Amino acid sequence: MLETIEREIIYISYYFMVQFRQIFAYWVLGMVIGSLISVFAKDAIHSLFAGLKDKKMGIWGVVPASLLGTLSPLCMYGTIPIAASFSRQGMRDDWLAAFMMSSILLNPQLMLYSTALGGTALAVRIISCILCGITAGILVRIFFRQNAFFHFDGFVPGASRDTDPNPFLRFLKNLGRNVRVTGLYFLIGVLLSALFQRYVPADAFASLFGEQNEGFGLLLAATVGVPLYACGGGTIPLLQQWLASGMSMGAAASFMVTGPATKITNLGALKIVLGIRHFLLYLAYVMGFSLLTGVIVNLVV
Repeated sequence: MLETIEREIIYISYYFMVQFRQIFAYWVLGMVIGSLISVFAKDAIHSLFAGLKDKKMGIWGVVPASLLGTLSPLCMYGTIPIAASFSRQGMRDDWLAAFMMSSILLNPQLMLYSTALGGTALAVRIISCILCGITAGILVRIFFRQNAFFHFDGFVPGASRDTDPNPFLRFLKNLGRNVRVTGLYFLIGVLLSALFQRYVPADAFASLFGEQNEGFGLLLAATVGVPLYACGGGTIPLLQQWLASGMSMGAAASFMVTGPATKITNLGALKIVLGIRHFLLYLAYVMGFSLLTGVIVNLVV
């Protein structure tokens, strides 16, 4: 019995180190670039978005709003007070919806993490997230033109923690926070990937999430994203192994939409500013968009 346990530990340690070596550089690069953007470019990105309110773009404003949302480095609890400030300055709800939706799904750090999945998966992630933001903005424009979609009462922008007068120290402090926030989830993701590689037969996994079982696989991938997603960097090792084991690109796309969109901290923040009725509409939209995305991606890719 003891020999069996020792053997399994050796196997899992081997798979862990293989996966760790494959993805560690992407994790480090993502944190470094994410911190650089957060410290030195965040205000510029948000100023560009704030400047949209004076433009006469009509519904087309959801396009730059969604693009800028993917570049914002803030988490949802940081984005909502900023969005509340934009709203008080006269920003339209449809543009805010596009910005916030794409900001939930993607940020520069997660883009860099996702390069570990390969060019196709990275392109699918970026395009689907931008389109999800654009579509959310269009739907808010169509159905809530006469009524407010968000309720930002009581939200004020929080004080920035990047206040050190020395730019290099500001960067290092932000990077340190990044490591503390994402490090544990990254290691858990690598460990889960190692356990998956050791104990889950590739053929059985492919039969669940592969293209030959498309409908159920997409639904399962979208559903799994709800409880499993805790940190973008932590899911990259799992996605990398899942794709290698036969997961269809459409199922991966569905997971990459529902995961961050239904992350528990994001849901808690959104429920406050949406109210229960709009919150339920948000959940229905996320699930519907993720499934449709998966079907389209499998057809195209």
